[in-house]
Amino acid sequence: MNTDPIADYLTRVRNAIKANHRVVEIPASNIKKEITKVLYHKGYIQSYRFDDSSVQGTIKIALKYNPTTKAPAITKLQRVSTPGLRQYVAADNLPRVLSGLGVAIISTSKGVMTEKECKTENVGGEVLCYVY
Repeated sequence: MNTDPIADYLTRVRNAIKANHRVVEIPASNIKKEITKVLYHKGYIQSYRFDDSSVQGTIKIALKYNPTTKAPAITKLQRVSTPGLRQYVAADNLPRVLSGLGVAIISTSKGVMTEKECKTENVGGEVLCYVY
């Protein structure tokens, strides 16, 4: 039984990076699709595709690696808010990841966005994860 689907999503991506896989396939949900879109727009993944042929659907993510050094674009994925301990932040108290070099993904009332987008929209929400 999977009680934290976002942690499962992050773990699958983390394991695929450690195994040097090019593509990882993950069961889909709306929040996972939004996190995938944020990762793509911030340049952490190469491409993605949503496959809705089955009931739940899947997300296929093509991971991004440096062509010369073969180092992954994602160094660390860290889950912040868990089902047992939710972490909420106000618009004036948004987290900074690695002094602005990383990204905090936040679920807000206006959708899933990064902390920089939250600052421009002046909204707070639940901190889902840190990516760097």
